[in-house]
Amino acid sequence: MFSPGFSKSLKPLHSVITHQVRSFSRDPFPNKLQHYLYRANLIDSIRLSLRSTPPVSETDLTTLLNHRLLDSFVVKNALRSSPSLSSAWSIFKSLRKINPQISHEAETLHAFATVLAKFHQSPHLKSLIALVHAGKFGRVHFTFMNLMNLYATSGDFHSVLNTWDEYKSSGDEKGCTESYNIVMQVYVSLGKDAEAVETFDQMINNGGIPNSRTFTIMIEHLLKSENLDAALEVFEALPSMRITRTLKHYSVLVEAFVDAQRFDQVKTLLDEMRADGKFPSRRMLEPLRRMREAGFEEETGEFLRVMLPDERVKDVSMDDPSDSEEDEPNHDDAQVKLKPWLDPKALANSLKKWSADTVTALEEANFVWTNLLVCKMLRNFRSHETAWSFFCWVAVQPRFTHDAYTIERMMAMLARNGEVELVDKLISKVRVEGIKLPFSTIRLIIDLYGVSKKPEAAIKVFRQDRTLSGSVSGFNLMLLYSSLLRTLTKCERNAEALETLEEMVSTGVSPDIQTFSGLMYHFALQGEIQTVQRLFSMVRQIGLEPDPYMLKVLVQAYCRCERSVLAFRVFEDMKDLNLIPDRETKELLVRSLWREEKRKEAAAVEESSYCEEEGSNSSSVLRLTLKGHVWNFSSRDIARVYNLYRDCILKPRS
Repeated sequence: MFSPGFSKSLKPLHSVITHQVRSFSRDPFPNKLQHYLYRANLIDSIRLSLRSTPPVSETDLTTLLNHRLLDSFVVKNALRSSPSLSSAWSIFKSLRKINPQISHEAETLHAFATVLAKFHQSPHLKSLIALVHAGKFGRVHFTFMNLMNLYATSGDFHSVLNTWDEYKSSGDEKGCTESYNIVMQVYVSLGKDAEAVETFDQMINNGGIPNSRTFTIMIEHLLKSENLDAALEVFEALPSMRITRTLKHYSVLVEAFVDAQRFDQVKTLLDEMRADGKFPSRRMLEPLRRMREAGFEEETGEFLRVMLPDERVKDVSMDDPSDSEEDEPNHDDAQVKLKPWLDPKALANSLKKWSADTVTALEEANFVWTNLLVCKMLRNFRSHETAWSFFCWVAVQPRFTHDAYTIERMMAMLARNGEVELVDKLISKVRVEGIKLPFSTIRLIIDLYGVSKKPEAAIKVFRQDRTLSGSVSGFNLMLLYSSLLRTLTKCERNAEALETLEEMVSTGVSPDIQTFSGLMYHFALQGEIQTVQRLFSMVRQIGLEPDPYMLKVLVQAYCRCERSVLAFRVFEDMKDLNLIPDRETKELLVRSLWREEKRKEAAAVEESSYCEEEGSNSSSVLRLTLKGHVWNFSSRDIARVYNLYRDCILKPRS
């Protein structure tokens, strides 16, 4: 437990910040960018002091921290940059001498908790949390998700599980997807395979929608158990479930297949990574170097060139502060040198008021603009107008050229905000310069035009611009059609959606089940029951078997548009297929039938069994076999992935 001295040592941080902020009645900086640059230099000074040899004295650190412009942003990032727990403590001790009166600020307190977790100081972390819960820091508090993340980072897995139980008993019995992800990861770390599989099962059955991180954990678990082919099969199933394949997915798979010397599969993964528009991560550097040493120079050269440090980025030392996106120590016999501190999100926020003064300050700052840094900047702009101004400005900076990655980031933001002319301008640039866009970019633009309600623009991209990603496979064409259909329904272009569906089928491209589910759900809510029945007939005509989730969606849609008799017919069809709906769907149907005075039918539904009551020894993947999501994934998709995961992880070890 922390001593009373710990509580006292924490309190000065807020007092210092509050005292100094009150000293100013106006902003001492001409613009937000100048403020950011000043903060960055101050953070670098603290970082260098904490790493100096011999160690900086408490007096010198106190002098550095006793700065009239010190604020919570600087303290937070100085703490996060601490090379050790003792250096983080030294910040607190120095601040204690400056002003020991007022409580700590929430932002900085969370940062220090993260430092404790990072250095696996679980007892100290628990004591800090206890002080917070006791109200020692005013209104500062930790949420259940804060606590689960902190305990997981610190390696205190028992506390993670206890906190999860408290979370569920607090009123949110189902929990959010990320809470299940953390618990899955904990069980994998503990080697409790059956519990990890069961947690995924619980997520699905409690209505959670697995995300990219869920499948990262699943893939890592399969790789850890030496099921490389199964991990790859899960990865290949993600596009059909409309789950974004992330850089982490690629990183862990590339590392595993390089270790196994299965280089042909690595080449395929690298090609798919290009098609998905992903930058290689640092985690890939060592595996790709080993692959190059094995004779694959051509396949790895492009990625290795991108990953190597940019020679233009200079170190900072006590005498030479500057800025860049790297943050790796580079020790020298004479003095400590570091790559300059940089926060793309904070830098982007400082540029939100784009003006001539801001541009001048940006040019004088002499940033080294790499494509990776520009991508991070574009991702963090809140205003598409500011993002476009920055995009155009950086295009004319020395030694910088936009590539497919930066262009796709800009396109996505513009499409989301309905800036069709600017998107078309970038598409023309791409076509003229022969730049090949990732396939994921084309699909994303079509999806985002649905958000901004620009159906004509989405149709144009689909018809005229989809080849900018190269040849489109049959499966990818199906995904593009599905995105276009979803956009058209979002924009209430029902007739065009049906025409597009007929065109799709006539050209030999079969929609998947979730596309049909999305269309039927949309038209049912519009009250167009005949269209729904027509779509349902099309499913059988093209050789698809109705998905259990599709039938559930139909029941729900019919009930919501007060056509419970039709919902009852679907329910009867489900029974004929030995499919029993989940409790929520059954209760909705019973209420709808009673509301429409269909007492006989309501009684028949009430007499049927819930799927939970059918026993848990079924060979089907999930106890509730009706889980899915309109437009995204079907119950068969999730069942197939679950079965594969369960069978590989729980098979007897040889």
